[in-house]
Amino acid sequence: MRRLLPALAALPLLLVACSASTGTPAASSSAPASSPSAASAASGDLPTELSLDLSQGTVAIALDAAAPKTVAAQTKLAQEGYFDGTPCHRLTTKGIFVLQCGDPTGTGSGGPGYQLPDENLPSANKNNYPAGTVAMANAGPNTGGSQFFIVYEDTSLPPGYTIWGEVTSGLDVVQKIAADGTKTGAPDGPPKSPVTIESTTVS
Repeated sequence: MRRLLPALAALPLLLVACSASTGTPAASSSAPASSPSAASAASGDLPTELSLDLSQGTVAIALDAAAPKTVAAQTKLAQEGYFDGTPCHRLTTKGIFVLQCGDPTGTGSGGPGYQLPDENLPSANKNNYPAGTVAMANAGPNTGGSQFFIVYEDTSLPPGYTIWGEVTSGLDVVQKIAADGTKTGAPDGPPKSPVTIESTTVS
């Protein structure tokens, strides 16, 4: 993710996507400082659910109103088809347990061209990103873009990743992807079987 885990031995593909010092969910830091349209999104009448139709099955996410700017931005991208046909490019299976998606380039360095402020951050407790959490990857404070990660097993991370949803069904889909491991067998890399977001539904 943009930044995510304490660094695991990174594949060249993931050097931009993973913080060298923390191995945390990472994303490129090259985006503009802000987007007036996304960063100032209104919190009224927010959608409540986002469904990801993955190539392996459907994942339903209850959206968290405590992260209104992020929810507004992510659902707008979904409604515009931004995520359709894009890969979930990163899987981690040791230390942190996440599937990272939301980068149309599939490299870990892509994004929508704006940055979002941090919202709804957890405390610095053990397992502060429990299984089912959906959070933003980033390249440091207030640098969220489009990349996000789905936590499939209780995970402890620095409390710097905006939580914007919770999986209500389909976590078993992500867990099955994780059970298959990465393409190289390393604990951090592309999923062994390619994972694609085929379409999204916002309600």
